[in-house]
Amino acid sequence: MTTRLMLISPAMNPALREARFPHTGEPAATAAGPGAGAGGEPVTGAGGETMTPPGGDALDALGLRQAEAVREHFPATATAYVSPSPRCRRTAEALGLDARSLPALAPCAMGRWQGRTLDEVAAAEPAALASWLSDPASAPHSGESLLELLARTAHWLDTLGDGAPADGGAGGNGTGGNGTAGGGTAGGRLIAVVEPDIVRACAVHALGAPPAAFWRIDVRPLTATELSGRAGRWNLLSGRPLHSTAP
Repeated sequence: MTTRLMLISPAMNPALREARFPHTGEPAATAAGPGAGAGGEPVTGAGGETMTPPGGDALDALGLRQAEAVREHFPATATAYVSPSPRCRRTAEALGLDARSLPALAPCAMGRWQGRTLDEVAAAEPAALASWLSDPASAPHSGESLLELLARTAHWLDTLGDGAPADGGAGGNGTGGNGTAGGGTAGGRLIAVVEPDIVRACAVHALGAPPAAFWRIDVRPLTATELSGRAGRWNLLSGRPLHSTAP
């Protein structure tokens, strides 16, 4: 049976605006200490770890208004999932989605680069950044390589609809779903509010493109990328805006 998946990118926030790598693996006990930004709520990373990101990873007032302004009537039977990041979870709430957070949809773990801007990393570690951008197996930040991100995302995508939990855990209910982490039902409609790098990774896998294509895909805030098909054969409809004008 055909699976129809809508991937929605989060609304704009300070980290996206500044091209800052998301916080993905800082233990909550450390992040909650002195110096941690206000507004960060505990989230679960790709490896199951708990962390509390700074407030810059959450939506700001503008991003929240934009998300609330484009709230759509999504199919009542759709199963909803969300990346375990504050900006994605808040975007899902603003869109009226009762979405289940999945560690499998966490952004790429950026190790010691998390929370830093691309320009800051380029100035401090130019050789390491060049290696990361040119070699998909490279992880100079001691986090997750591009190949590992692509493999994680491909596994999640290809197990949608088979009834097998993609995160290895028991299910809780998303909107209209039966709660399995792999996508819930054999086929059907799914909605996932996910980090931009997850959208890009899904597009690379769906098209059977080489890893280098990941860097050639731009994902704008509050846009929908739609996939239809099943494991091994996906069709891609990219970049439908959820809004026509910004407030």
